Amino acid sequence: MTVTAEALDLVMEILSTEDRPDELALRVEITGTQGVEYTYDLCFDDIDSMLDGYQNYTVEGLPISIPIGSVDKLRGAVLDLPRAGRQGGLVIRNPNRSDPMAGIDIELSGELSDKVRQLLEHAINPALASHGGYAELKGIDEQNNVYVFMGGGCQGCSASAMTLKMGIQRSIKDHIPEVLEVIDATDHSQGENPYYN
Repeated sequence: MTVTAEALDLVMEILSTEDRPDELALRVEITGTQGVEYTYDLCFDDIDSMLDGYQNYTVEGLPISIPIGSVDKLRGAVLDLPRAGRQGGLVIRNPNRSDPMAGIDIELSGELSDKVRQLLEHAINPALASHGGYAELKGIDEQNNVYVFMGGGCQGCSASAMTLKMGIQRSIKDHIPEVLEVIDATDHSQGENPYYN
């Protein structure tokens, strides 16, 4: 994980207010998932308590410790400030996504449209529900391209393209190999109450 200069300035400023700042490292850990996004815990912790089971490195004088189980999931991630500035704290821009099918054992049967509907209903929509969204099958063409409508919090959501590509499309193509592409059939300009805006 890398750290932008702006985020580094903010973290170092906060670290300087801690007791014993020279003995602390920024611990960054993936704690779970919300839909296809990871959830994180960032805190300062004693460097000495994070020697075993952590990857430790320094960025411009800031010690960072990442639990070994989070390292691969944070590869390529960037700790940054929100685009709106300092008001929102810190964000992690992570190119990696969780697998919404992890731990779900579902047997898909029937025609191609039946399989897609089963996958959406039993695996994908429960993950999207955490953002107030859902996906439904709109159609399948003769080349086995699947057209999906994203509704609720997904309609008009700025993260919907990433959700479709990294979450929905990956799950559908991984579990239903005969699908060629998954195409967004949503008019996102009509979203009334997107989760992110």
